Amino acid sequence: MSQAAKHVIILLGASIIIMAALALFLVIFQFVYFARRSNVPASPAPPEARSSPRATPLIGQSPNSPALPTPPAGRDTPENGAAAGPVEPVAIFKSGALIIPVVGIRPEQLRDTYNESRSEGRAHNALDIMASCGAPVVAALPGKIIKLFRSDRGGVTVYQMGPDNRTVYYYAHLARYADGLTEGYLAPQGAVIGYVGDTGNVVPGACHLHFAIWTVTDPKRYWDGENINPYPLLRP
Repeated sequence: MSQAAKHVIILLGASIIIMAALALFLVIFQFVYFARRSNVPASPAPPEARSSPRATPLIGQSPNSPALPTPPAGRDTPENGAAAGPVEPVAIFKSGALIIPVVGIRPEQLRDTYNESRSEGRAHNALDIMASCGAPVVAALPGKIIKLFRSDRGGVTVYQMGPDNRTVYYYAHLARYADGLTEGYLAPQGAVIGYVGDTGNVVPGACHLHFAIWTVTDPKRYWDGENINPYPLLRP
């Protein structure tokens, strides 16, 4: 064998060894890289995702619980219930805790309609706040929107649960809901939740907010409880 042929064989052998070493290095590098990535802990969720008010459950509810049932037909609110007795501690009894839930209405403009009679022998058990059609309706107190419901009697309605998880605030005869309003939203006090209208069992054009308050023993039966007159709470 000539000297030149020997040199060619040596070069080919060296090239093969070098290429095998490079291939082995790449295999080892990839194994180590992906093993480290699989052991890296997941990044924590941003604060806004961890503390979203929409994920805050009511007592007796989990964040993934189904929507609350709708009230029985014709039973949007407690029927002819007597005014609740002492139920301290309830936030609404603190002086100035509630705000008038219609923008632009002053305390002296309110009229106590709680004890007025209604059709079919019903008691009113609520406060009618007369206002211009389309006036913004706001949350009277901080609390979760637990039900958005349209009924023959109340029209477009909102049920809100107070921070004590036993006091329900009911807003009825709305023209429409505020844009983006959803069940589960934790509404701050003063947040717009809808607009004054004349939907439901109302004389067309007689725009007003039907505002009622009652306490419940079972938050899942949010339509059934003991009525409270809102009038003195809005005129401390």
